[in-house]
Amino acid sequence: MVYFIGAGPGDPQLLTIKAKQAIKKAGVIIYAGSLINKKILEFASKGASIYDSSRMNLDEVLKIIRKAKAENKTVARIHSGDPSIYGAIQEQMLWCKKQGIRFEVVPGVSSFCAAAAALKQELTLPGISQTVIITRLSGRTKVPKNEDLKALSRIKATLVIFLSIEMIQEVVNELLSGYAKDTPVAVVFKASWEDEKIIRGRLKDIAAKVKKERIKAQALILVGDVLKGGGFEKSKLYDKNFSHSFRKIK
Repeated sequence: MVYFIGAGPGDPQLLTIKAKQAIKKAGVIIYAGSLINKKILEFASKGASIYDSSRMNLDEVLKIIRKAKAENKTVARIHSGDPSIYGAIQEQMLWCKKQGIRFEVVPGVSSFCAAAAALKQELTLPGISQTVIITRLSGRTKVPKNEDLKALSRIKATLVIFLSIEMIQEVVNELLSGYAKDTPVAVVFKASWEDEKIIRGRLKDIAAKVKKERIKAQALILVGDVLKGGGFEKSKLYDKNFSHSFRKIK
């Protein structure tokens, strides 16, 4: 059995109960060493074999899983955040299917959720934005042309941009195709970690602020008018005159 586990954004307390239990019973643990908080490994059993996948290629990872199957051992394959977002697990799951290896995906708290929590910010505000787009700048992994930042910026939804902080000026240049230069931006470095850092600005000055802080990795870029902190409509959910299937007006 292989568990593809989302370890959450960094804070070990944000690991789910199900993930913790899967790690405890695993005989083999393969973890993304450059991204997850190693305190999570403290939940592993004493006899577990532990491998850092940041030093391995896919074939090496699969070789360990194949060996674990032969030895009838459970595998905890630990990824950062939630594995469904830039987790590179699809090829691993397809391989497991072909090999007849049972597997399960254990979701985790995504770093974008931890970033919103750090900012104390709701990403969907009535009258401002009801859409959150998770994306990245095109790099070694290419982004389809109809999904580039220039195209997405014209929607003017709330944007959460992964894996792009090192190219912050290019990000800004593309976003200015649709957003105004005064659009608020927040950069959250290592959301939920002890050394978390938040940088706030606007499209016109965020690149300079990020470069001044020398942040080049492990940071999310959040863009949109929801970050203004006001000017939104009150939610209908708790309006005394609003009825829905879970709350009837008497």
